[in-house]
Amino acid sequence: MALWESKTLDLPLLLPEGRECDLCVDRLRAALLRIAGVRSADVDPSRSRLVLTYDPSLLSLDHVERSAEQIGVDITRRIQHDALPVTGMDCPDCALKIEKGVQRLPGVLSAQVNFTAARMLVEFEAPQVGRGDLVRRIESLGYAVGGPEASAESRSLWMRWRAYAATAGAGLFLLLGFVARAVVPENPIVADALFGLALASGGYPLARTVPASLRAFTFDTNFLMLLAAVGAAAIGDWSEGAMVMALYSLGNSLESLTMERTRRSIRAMLTLAPETAHLVDGDHEHDIPARDVRPGQLVRVKPGDKTPVDGVVEQGESSVSEAAITGESLPVAKGVGSTVYAGTMNGDGALLVRSTRLPEETTLGKILHLVEEAQARKAPAQRFTERFGRVYTPLVIVAAVITGLVWPLAFGLPFALWFHRALTFLVVACPCALVISAPVAVAAAIGRAARQGVLTKGGAALEALGGVRCVAFDKTGTLTTGRLSVTDVVPAPGFCAEETLGLAAAVEVHSQHPIAQATLERAAGQGIALPPSEGFRSVPGRGAVARVNGATVRVGSRAYLEAEGVSTDSLAGESERLAGKATVWVARDGVVAGALTVKDTVRPEARDTVERLRAAGVRHLVMLTGDDEATARAVAATVGVDETRANLLPEQKVDAVRDLLRRYGSVAMVGDGVNDAPALAAATVGVAMGAVGSDVAMETADVVLMGDDLTRLPYAVHLSRRMLGVIRQNIVFAFAVVLALVSGILFDRIGLAAGVLGHEGSALLVIFNGMRLLRNQEKNREAL
Repeated sequence: MALWESKTLDLPLLLPEGRECDLCVDRLRAALLRIAGVRSADVDPSRSRLVLTYDPSLLSLDHVERSAEQIGVDITRRIQHDALPVTGMDCPDCALKIEKGVQRLPGVLSAQVNFTAARMLVEFEAPQVGRGDLVRRIESLGYAVGGPEASAESRSLWMRWRAYAATAGAGLFLLLGFVARAVVPENPIVADALFGLALASGGYPLARTVPASLRAFTFDTNFLMLLAAVGAAAIGDWSEGAMVMALYSLGNSLESLTMERTRRSIRAMLTLAPETAHLVDGDHEHDIPARDVRPGQLVRVKPGDKTPVDGVVEQGESSVSEAAITGESLPVAKGVGSTVYAGTMNGDGALLVRSTRLPEETTLGKILHLVEEAQARKAPAQRFTERFGRVYTPLVIVAAVITGLVWPLAFGLPFALWFHRALTFLVVACPCALVISAPVAVAAAIGRAARQGVLTKGGAALEALGGVRCVAFDKTGTLTTGRLSVTDVVPAPGFCAEETLGLAAAVEVHSQHPIAQATLERAAGQGIALPPSEGFRSVPGRGAVARVNGATVRVGSRAYLEAEGVSTDSLAGESERLAGKATVWVARDGVVAGALTVKDTVRPEARDTVERLRAAGVRHLVMLTGDDEATARAVAATVGVDETRANLLPEQKVDAVRDLLRRYGSVAMVGDGVNDAPALAAATVGVAMGAVGSDVAMETADVVLMGDDLTRLPYAVHLSRRMLGVIRQNIVFAFAVVLALVSGILFDRIGLAAGVLGHEGSALLVIFNGMRLLRNQEKNREAL
């Protein structure tokens, strides 16, 4: 019978740029489980930690550790991840075309392109394919990959202006064609030639993408519109074909302009750090690029300037707006020893700041990276609309072929009439508005949330947050401030309160425990002079002991004192004062001297947050804590949660979350992102509280509340549900427009030009509806 052992190993498992990849974690776990003698492998990529359960009779610990490390290093070296900005996309079908084209490259494991964010996330095996191969494939499909920001912006601008010029040409030739038809009606060749030029001008940019579409086996909207225009010209209706191209080109240009405004609005919501820093070197001060500042160097932040680095204030006082990081509009006072973050706005005072991080590792840099990556990841609603479009578009083509060719030939109907109807059907039934309905809303919501200090790991996390039916809170640091304070001093007979407090503080002066700090703060506040103490010794998990004025003084739990032979019966009459509070007992030379009650301050917004969540439709609110039952009940009664589970170890919190998942189906766990990491990972959505400056919190949770304002949680839930509402509105509207236009075709009420107008108009309205999420929702957050 195997005797299994579990070991925790620290391994170099961090992926490039600190990105967490679930697929790579799964690959590592699967490779480890293939080793004979390994029973289980649990990987925590955020802390580069691996917990292995193995049979020591088959494997030595050294062998397991070497194998695990080698596998981790091999995966990290072999599999690369990249995020590429893509320019030139004018519709969601373009994103699908790029995805398919890139995924056909040998060595590409996955590729997903977000049209709204104009970014591609790609995972590939480095020996088989490189970034250059990816760029060449994207360019062969008719698109471009942005390099430096200025270069990418310039190239994107050029491509847009080229499209605008094609639109202007199509419109001009179309107008001249109608003028020629009116002026020289006896010579239709002139008008048809001008209509042909309009078709060519508007259709040329689309025709350039046709070969790439055929290679990628993607019949996108551009291809269908071009087919409709050419088909109209083929049956002699040159004016109709020209109108299709001119209107579609105009709609495309408006869509491109609107989407670019959306992207700019999202980017503008994240205040960037300044490009230069005022470096202080001895008696000299000069400006250098902020990206060149190294940890340990001093920079001066003048009044009204943005802070260029993450660092610690060495000199000066000021108030700093941290809205770019936490979303909090009120400035925060900063002095010597205070931490400041890149991108925050300095107030009236000058600060001398010592840099503590590389520019790419600043909190703002990590926020920007997370937001960019979140926009590139797709939400379930977005994946649904894309999958639907992939099935729907071929069906539209088949239906059009039946309508325009099979139907008139089979039943002897007028060919020109039914062919024209088929072309119109191709135009109006394109699912452009449907496919774009989700990504524009998701991108806008992610950008708006980031501006309010709420970071999400993609649209899936934000969408899941809106569907949670149960919220579980950690207590310390989440529902409470995490700062302990002494609330009562209860002396035993023969002692006064000052003496009891002084004895406890004399022992605790040697300790760094939070209870010790609270005791010392209470003693200092009452002006108590501490007697000298020596021989301090900590008893982990129980208390501490020291010699105070020659007497042995013990401070700790009741069980600790009773185990040392100290009776606490003399305080039996104080049970009501001590009930529901954490109690620290004090004894001198084997005689109880009294007790201190310690309390963690409940956040003032905690109860309001619970009530807002309940009003938003969250069915069950739970508090999970490692504190004793009495303390937990007291906090629970203050904040108003429905259920309390106390005396929980970290692994027991995980069990509690899993039980809630079984009962309610969807659970959000709110914690500090470090101690509660296992429970955060077990929940449907893990929410890290007050994570500003915390790398672990950002990497662990699905949703990160950067500031200490708990009311951002109901705000995030409200925004998520509003986003889902907008997506539903867009989908219903897109379907309704298609049904209305198709009905118009059946009753011969809609021609090609009107069909194009309805198609492009519906896409623009869907975009505008999604952009509403970009508006400032601060009033909504306060009204929740």
